[in-house]
Amino acid sequence: MGVRTANVKDGNIGETLEGLAAVIHQRAVSASPEESYTARLLQPEKGDKLLSKLAEESSEIIMACKDEDHGHIRYEMGDLLYHMLVVAEKYGITLDELAGELDARRK
Repeated sequence: MGVRTANVKDGNIGETLEGLAAVIHQRAVSASPEESYTARLLQPEKGDKLLSKLAEESSEIIMACKDEDHGHIRYEMGDLLYHMLVVAEKYGITLDELAGELDARRK
């Protein structure tokens, strides 16, 4: 578990996800793996590391939910969403494509 984020204020999830996805894409195309955690995760030989981070963050959300710890749940959800966006970048799944998937399930 990481250090909880202080002074969290509500935001716009669409804008936030789009901004984060853009940063992840930028790191994928131009950042050095030595300087960027995101670039390291996107290296072909780091595929298992990325998958293990998804499992780890999912487990941490479950533990936080069992503790009914709102701040911890929010923190771990942020970690999982970040790693999910890295997966989306790695496999070429856009936010619009993901939105289409979710929208199709609603109908």
